[in-house]
This record gives sequence, structure tokens and C-alpha cells, in this order.
Amino acid sequence: FLRRMIDQTLIEQEAKKAGVGVAAVKDEDAMAMIRDMLEKNNVSMQTYLKKLAAEGNTLENVKKEIKGQILRMRLLRREVQSRILITDEEIGQYYDQPRQDYEGKEAVHIKQIFLPAPAQADKMTRERIKNQARELHQRILNGERFEMLAAQYSKGPAAAEGGDIGFVERGIIVPEVEKEAFSLPVGQISNVIETDLGYHILAVVDKRGAGLKPLPAVRDEIKAKIEDEKVAKKYDEWIDGIRKKSFIDVRL
Repeated sequence: FLRRMIDQTLIEQEAKKAGVGVAAVKDEDAMAMIRDMLEKNNVSMQTYLKKLAAEGNTLENVKKEIKGQILRMRLLRREVQSRILITDEEIGQYYDQPRQDYEGKEAVHIKQIFLPAPAQADKMTRERIKNQARELHQRILNGERFEMLAAQYSKGPAAAEGGDIGFVERGIIVPEVEKEAFSLPVGQISNVIETDLGYHILAVVDKRGAGLKPLPAVRDEIKAKIEDEKVAKKYDEWIDGIRKKSFIDVRL
């Protein structure tokens, strides 16, 4: 903890020398990061403020800490990241290492219309929902767009995107739906599939087989990994150099 505090102070000093002080980081930047964090965790600002108060902390302290993080990243880009070069040869060598990270699994790209009907629902309710699913299925067969019906009626994931779930591998979705998805040809519409969750209608968009992903497909991913490794190494060298040339007076 003490080392982290010292490093943060040294970084702030270096930032000032480089003309990138904490004052240059706007409150709006810190608040944007806080709001993004809360949104991802489905936490309201009011709940978060209460939590901070219970911990004896304040929003101002959090903003100050985040400003320090933003400052560190800006300085990192300026002093470290901008000096990093990644060659095609390095990417190729990384790709030729043990390749389990790039072994693609069999997957199917599906769109789904899902009408929930819990198993504990009474028989009449399930039958009503099943009939609704059958009607939607028939409308698709009659030429209505799957995406429009999914957006209007589906209660499943990605309904707003026309039910487009994207590629899914085996073992991800419920067995009954998985069996149908992987057995149907591309371009086909499934029958109504009944599960304990409800009723599903699938559209199979595309399929891909298992095997090694080609280099172009994973090039950006590999480049990012190499960059992360180089940045971490360069940062350690950079901060170590700053420590060595700085006078640190620790008073406990």
C-alpha cells in the first residue's frame, strides 16, 4: 500500500514536469467513469453515495483517486505506450506458441424468439403461450420478418436486436435448444421448441466448425496481448527509474 502511494506521488510529480497535472483532468472525466462503473453493476448513484458514507468515504475522494488513475494512464501513454513497436514477426511468433487460446470450437449463429412459460405455470397458461408461439412461427413461414416479430414479441436476450444472439458454442444454451440449433441447416427456421423455461423459435444464421482460428482472425487479439506485456514491462522499468532518481522521505 505504501509503495502504491509513493508511486502515485512520483507519477503526479512526473506529470507536472510533463505539463500534465491532475488539474488537467476534468471532474466530468472522473464522473463519467463513476457513472459507467455504476451502470455496469446496476447500482444507482444514491445507493453508491450511501455506501460511501457508511465506509467513511466521500465522492470527492473517489473522484480524486480516479483522476489519479486517468493521469497515470495519460502519462503511461505518453512515456511508455507511444514508444512500443509491435512487428508482424512478433505477432507470428506469438501465434506459433501453444495454440489452445486460438482453438475455435464448433458454434452456431442464431436468432431467437422466446416466450417465457415457467414449468410451474398451470396447464392452461402454458397452452396459451404455446399457441402464441405457434402463431408467430406460422407468421414467419408466411413471410413476415423474423427480426420484426422478435423485436415485438420476444422476451429473450437481444430481443431489441431482432433476437440476434450471435454465435454460441455447445454447452451454453439449454439442451433442447442446442440440439435443434446445431442440427438445423443454415437459413432454416426451427419448429416451436418447448423447454422448462418456455417456448423458443430459432433462425440459424451461420455455422462454424472447430479448429484453429486463422491468424487474421486473431491478429488484433494477439497484438493487444503483446502490447499489454510490453507496457507492463516498460512501466516497471520507467517507474523504477523514477524511484532511483527521487529522494523519498517516509515519516511514520
